This record gives sequence, C-alpha cells and structure tokens, in this order.
Amino acid sequence: MKSIYFRCNKIVKTLTIDIGKSLNAMADNYNYLMNELAIIREFLERNTDNQENSPLESSAKNTLPNAALNNLCRIFGLTDFERYILLLCIGMELDPNWGFLCANALGGMGKPYPTFMLATLVLPQAHWNALTPHAPLRRWQLIQIAEGSGLNLNPLRIDERILHYLLGLNHVDERLQGVVQSLETQNITHVNSHQILAEQLATTWANTREGTTLPIIQLCGDEVSSKKAIASVACQLLKLNLHIMSAGAITSLRTKEINDLLRLWDRESMLNNSALLLDCEEIDSSDAAKESAIALLMTNISSPLIIISRERRRFTQKPIIAIDVPKPTTAEQRTIWQNALGEVATTLNGHVDILVSHFSLSAATIQTICTEATGKSKLKTQNNTQTSDFRLQTSDFSTLLWDTCRSQARSRLDELAQPIESNVTWDDLVLPEAQRQVLRDIAAHVRQRAKVYEQWGFGNKGGRGLGISALFAGASGTGKTMAAEVIANELRLDLYRIDLSQVVSKYIGETEKNLRRVFDAAEAGGAILLFDEADALFGKRSEVKDSHDRHANIEVGYLLQRMESYRGLAILTTNLKASLDQAFLRRIRFIVQFPFPDVNQRSEIWQRIFPQQTPTQDLDFSKLAKLNVSGGNIRNIALNAAFLAADTGEAVEMKYILQAAKSEYAKLERQLTDAEVKGWI
Repeated sequence: MKSIYFRCNKIVKTLTIDIGKSLNAMADNYNYLMNELAIIREFLERNTDNQENSPLESSAKNTLPNAALNNLCRIFGLTDFERYILLLCIGMELDPNWGFLCANALGGMGKPYPTFMLATLVLPQAHWNALTPHAPLRRWQLIQIAEGSGLNLNPLRIDERILHYLLGLNHVDERLQGVVQSLETQNITHVNSHQILAEQLATTWANTREGTTLPIIQLCGDEVSSKKAIASVACQLLKLNLHIMSAGAITSLRTKEINDLLRLWDRESMLNNSALLLDCEEIDSSDAAKESAIALLMTNISSPLIIISRERRRFTQKPIIAIDVPKPTTAEQRTIWQNALGEVATTLNGHVDILVSHFSLSAATIQTICTEATGKSKLKTQNNTQTSDFRLQTSDFSTLLWDTCRSQARSRLDELAQPIESNVTWDDLVLPEAQRQVLRDIAAHVRQRAKVYEQWGFGNKGGRGLGISALFAGASGTGKTMAAEVIANELRLDLYRIDLSQVVSKYIGETEKNLRRVFDAAEAGGAILLFDEADALFGKRSEVKDSHDRHANIEVGYLLQRMESYRGLAILTTNLKASLDQAFLRRIRFIVQFPFPDVNQRSEIWQRIFPQQTPTQDLDFSKLAKLNVSGGNIRNIALNAAFLAADTGEAVEMKYILQAAKSEYAKLERQLTDAEVKGWI
C-alpha cells in the first residue's frame, strides 16, 4: 500500500511540474506579446516623421525565440512589416482603446480600426505587396479584409485561429472540426513487418531533397488498422503529428470548397507540424466524380500526405509511392494471440495454432476478439458455480474464441456474397461411397493444413499451390451445394455463395477487382467460398483474336492464381464439366462428380427428407423412389406435399406427394409416366 502511495504521489508531482511549466510558458508568451504590442502602441502614439531611423523599429523579437509570434513569422516567412501588421490587428482584439489609437494616429482623420493605409503611414519598412492575395498574410488567411470602401480603407482583422495560436492556445481550427481529427493509435499493436514498412516510409520522406515535391505515400490492402498504425509510427519517427480525414468529407464538395478546406488544413499543418492521412477505404475508385475530388486534393495539398485505400489509385500530377500492406505473418499473428491471451494461451492445448491456421487477422482484430471473448467468459463465470474461472475450461473457451473469430470476419464478406446457413451433416448426404470419401479428404486437408504446411514444411516453398480448391460437377439437384454445407458444418466455418455471373463484368479490370474484393474479405475468416456456375468464367479459352479474348483469359488466370494462394477452401460448381478448360481442371486439387441418384439412392433420400416432427402416413419409399428426379426435386416435392397436407389438417400421404409431384414435373416440363406412379393410390 505504501509503495502504491509513493508511486501515485510521484505521478501527481510530475503532473504538477508539467502543468506548472506549461503555465509558465504561456505566461512568458503572453508577456512577450504584450511587450511587442507596446511597441506598436508607441508607433501609433508618436509623430510619424523620420520613422526609418526610429529606434522603435527594433522589436524584442529575439528575446524569446520560441514565442508563438516568432514561430508563426518563421513558419510563414513574414517580413518585419507583415509582422507589424499582424500585431496591429492583435491589438484591436486585446486592447479596448486600440480603435481610439488607430483613429488618432493620423491626426484624428483615421478610422477607429486597423487599415492598410494606417499601416503604411505609421509602421516602418512598409511595402505594398504585403497585402497582395499571394503574400503570406492573405494567402494563409492570417488576417481578413472586411468589405468596405477600398483595399486601403477596409478594416483589417486577425483570424481567430491565429489569435488563439499567438496567445498560446493551440487547437485545430474549428472550421476543420468534424472533418480532420487527430489519429489516436496508442492501443494498436505494432508487428515487426509493419515496423519495417513504417521505417521505410519515414526514410523516404526524410531523404527527399529540400525544394523538391514530397512524394505522396499510398498504403494499399485490406489491413485498415495496420495501415493506420504504420502511418502513425512513421510520423512519430519524423516527429510529425498525424491527423486523419475521410475522403467522403470532400467528395460532395465543389472545387472552391475543396481548395478553401485545403488552405485551412495546409495552414494547420504548418502551425502544428502535421501530416494528413486521407482515408479512401470506402470510396469506389470507379466513381469518377469522387475520384476527381480526391485527385484535386492530392494535386493542391502542400502538407505531407498519406493515402490509405484497398486498391491502388494512380495519379500523375505528383510523385506517388504505393506500398502494399500485408497482414501480419503467421508467426506474428501467433505472437499477438499469445500476448493478448496471456497465461490463458498455455491452457488452450495448441488451439492458438489452429486459430492462426484458419483465420488471417490483423493485430487490432485479434486484440478485439480476445477482449470480447474474455468478457463473455467472465459473464458465463458468474452463472457457473462449478468453476472459479470459465477460461480454464479449455474446450469452452476455445469454442468461444473460434466463434468470435468467425463473427468478427463476417461483416465485409456479407456485403459481397450470400451466406449459407446450414445444420446438415454427413447423415443427410446421399452419395456413393467414393464421392463421400473425396469429400472427407477435402475436410481433412482444410483441418490439417497448419500441420502439413508449417510443421511439416510443405509451406516453405512459397504460397503457390497451397490453396485448397475443389470442383463439384453434376446435374442440378444432385447435392453439390449440400456437400459444401456438410463440409462447412463439419469444420465450423462460414459458407458463402458467390454467383460468378454477377461477378464477371464486361468492363476491363472490373472482374478482377470484384474477385479480389471477395478473396480479400474471405481471407480473414477462412470462409469456404462456393462459386456457382463456374462455366460462366472457366469455359474453354478461345484463340486470342482481340482485346476482349485476351482479357477473358486474364480473368481466368487471375482467379486461378487467387484460388491457389487462398488460405481457405474454394469450391466451384458446374452442370457442364465438359465445357471447362482442361488446363483449368489440372489446377484444381479435387474434382467430385455428383451422379444422378439411382433407385436405391432415391429411396434413401425419401426416407431422410421428412423431419421427425412431420406427420406421415402409409408412405411407400420403394414406390416414391421410382420418381426419376434428383435430390433437389425430391425436396421440392416433399415440401410442397407437406404444405398440401397441412392445409387439410392431415398427415403427409401418398396422394399429397402425387399432387406435389405433378406440380414439380410441370415445372420441369415433363410428364409423369405410369411406371413412376403405378399403384400409388
């Protein structure tokens, strides 16, 4: 207790000393400013004859080099006369008698406020270009010229942000509030690979020759929190303050509004030695209007600029250095998990390695997952009287971590694909044993990839060919989607259906962009991707006759490359295996042919199709099996029959199945034969 007291007392004393130093510095700055204003007061009060030789021209500006006034003059390169104009305007804000002094300085003929005429007649070293639009006072909006009766006689007024700065109150201009914010990254974990990128970024800027344009840094990829952390570390190394702006804040503005905003920001950057982080993560690069606004900002900005976006943006007006930011390496993710879990990690019996092998997560996401899972475990502890710490129940806490990982990784993929929820198991899947065994092999590959690739060294040769890909071929309704659901349920991974007909675009480059977004989003959660109608993209490649043929082949090659490097399982389905390119088929790890069910298999499907809660009566499965349809059609018939029976208040009988079968056959444009329904009723 005593040691805690002394530590707290030491902290309080340190804070008191720091606050005291800050207050003393503010007092010194204020006193210095008052001394400078006293000199301007003397200029106003005295006779203006022979001012060039006046000893009052030499102000006290060298007595406190770090005074806010001296810093501002140094930052914006103000001449002595411009400095005097600034002080003339400050006096109007701080001295209630200043207007009287201004009016009387010209023998009672002046205005009761600062004007440029007053400045040129009373202040030394006057020059006309001090008030031109491109001179510092007006370019950086240090002063404002009110509308009146001409430039010479218009009132001059100091900008409020500049007045606060000169008084020692340094805060972001209120006109930037809500648009630009200080970036807080104290709680972000920095990994070694990202630290190296941050140092490279800092070195690039530090080595830029003085007088040349500072290159814009573009950090690309899906690692949003990591990109922010890299930018933050780089700015810390360069002793730059980092502020962030959402690109969405400018995309609806007009050109003049963007330029006005930029001028305010550039001034703020110079006052606070700041860099800007422009967040373009949610901006679609195909939106020409929004891209035009971003390009305008990039072209006209003067401060150091870092852009973060998922995709590379190419502009030619300024030098740009693009850096792809990868997720933390597997080893780094493992370390982050262990550090975030602390002692609990040792009780999980290798479960951390399983998490790392299935989920590719950023440092910030891992921290969030551990915090959320620990909070849930504490809540369960309160309701669990059998143990004092729920986290020590290894299987329960491991399950909690796993489910939290899946939940955290879903949000982005939900926007790009259709999630498939299913509780089907191997018992629900009716297939020949040969096909069932291949499906079990696929599940084993996904489950054991960490051991084979990492512990057994197969992954040391590079990422190519390590992706697990499968092609499910067969007629509609033969169980291709159900097989994917069974594997996902077995592995407790999310399953998403991607309609390739929606992904493929006629615009050059759009298909690859769509595919990249899908794979990048799925990478984090290790989701199983189910690509429907693979023949839409993987048809036999034709001879290259024009740019469209060439681009179609590029699309195929890109998807194959992503499938080969994807950490999870990618499944493609097709009804027309014969139409697929053989070169493509050779690069698929598993190919499963789903046969049309025979009579015995159809009988088995019928016996499993009705849930236990469904009332049935006198169903003859051997007769039902004579319906020459696939499993998908059988499900449709069974469901329709259940509705028909429920509407009459009876159990499902053969007559309702017959009625439903007629409806299904009509949909298929087929006729029920006597051989199929003979003896049903």
